Amino acid sequence: MNKQENSFISIRQITGCLIALIFSVSTLANHHDSDSQAPNADNGLVLVAGATGRTGRETVSELLSKGFRVRAFVRNLDSAREKLPATIEFAEGDVRNRESIDAALNGVSAVISTIGAGRGDPSNGPEFVDYGGVKNLVEAAADAGAAQFVLVSSRGVTQIKQPLNKMFGNILIWKYLGEEAVRNSGIAYTVIRPGRLTDEPGGEYALDFLQGDDDTESRIPRADLARAVVAALSMPEASNKTFELAGRENPAPASLRDQFAALEVD
Repeated sequence: MNKQENSFISIRQITGCLIALIFSVSTLANHHDSDSQAPNADNGLVLVAGATGRTGRETVSELLSKGFRVRAFVRNLDSAREKLPATIEFAEGDVRNRESIDAALNGVSAVISTIGAGRGDPSNGPEFVDYGGVKNLVEAAADAGAAQFVLVSSRGVTQIKQPLNKMFGNILIWKYLGEEAVRNSGIAYTVIRPGRLTDEPGGEYALDFLQGDDDTESRIPRADLARAVVAALSMPEASNKTFELAGRENPAPASLRDQFAALEVD
């Protein structure tokens, strides 16, 4: 074999490696795109109820990173502005007051609820927030023509003897009735029942989508919950489904789209 033939083989090998590298990068990019929105796109205006809570703040951050515009529905504007980015919109109101919700929905394409009952004030208890507030929100969203509603609920809502019901005024029972209001609203929805919420960094666990409400030990970082909540807005596979969300250390990560697609429709 002469020098010219050696040179030709070397060039061919290098070219083959480059083609393989380009194909690999392209494949990874396409896989990433299947689970995320373009960060610079305008994906619509989303109303977030419960935006000042720890889960709500993670959700607002995730929405902004994925190109959504955000309107926070809050009870106290001054407090909300201290906790949330100045780049978002604010609407003052109360989920217990249907008229204040109606006023906040102009131009909104989707609604996310991360609300939860407070403690100490009976009028702010589970019956009036986790059920009544969610019912007000989803009915107002449907009447306003919003396209989607995503509810953050809780695991254990179908377990009547769950200790949290005795401790916190039947909170899980009221949350389940709030879910039912969403499922019966006529609007496209996703109901997510997270495990025990933590403030750990996101991205350290594989997300596990479950159905049956029989997992009582799981946990999930709020940042990972927010990722699933926002992903549901752009994936038709998430429509009209209820599921539990857990963080698992061992399983290999699967795409959110594939996990949504594998769930049974309600």
